[in-house]
Amino acid sequence: MAKGRVTKEEWTAAALRALARGGLAAVAVDVLARELAVSRGSFYWHFENREALLVAALETWERRATAEVITAVRGEGDPWTRARMLFAVALGSEEIAGLEPALVAHTAHPAVAEVVARVTRTRLDFLAEVFGGLGFGVQEARHRALAGYAAYLGWLELRRTAPDTAPEVLPEDPGAQAALDHLIGMILPPPPTAPHAAGQG
Repeated sequence: MAKGRVTKEEWTAAALRALARGGLAAVAVDVLARELAVSRGSFYWHFENREALLVAALETWERRATAEVITAVRGEGDPWTRARMLFAVALGSEEIAGLEPALVAHTAHPAVAEVVARVTRTRLDFLAEVFGGLGFGVQEARHRALAGYAAYLGWLELRRTAPDTAPEVLPEDPGAQAALDHLIGMILPPPPTAPHAAGQG
């Protein structure tokens, strides 16, 4: 065994994978210790209890799936390219498949509810900012942010519940790129050059 050799980050990653597989009940210290091939004592080197592990895992998810994505997308200078990049990243491959639908399904837990609510507010605010950058007014940008986020959540839920019926939502499916491009085309306005080209053709 690699007792004491597993990092805090490896524990939190294992907790998130377990949560995606089986919900909160699957985040069990003994099970995770076996998965990581360490003793239970390794867990207490990093965490006081299971709740502390859960909170750390949720904070990791918040940082990687929201804060880091926003930082990367904000680095793109062109507003339309920035908007498309956001949806392409968000709706592309998941680092841990099924994690977000699993989190949304467990918001009865106070810690999960708090982080999911905070993430949702942050994402909606950023989406509204992105649409504002495309020239939409405050209310229109907010409405488009709501519609875009609803599409995002629905896309991930289809991956979890209906991969055989709607295989195009799976990143590895041959039709995935075309389906994703179509969805993004429905959510975003055309690129700035498209209306002029159409009008002058």
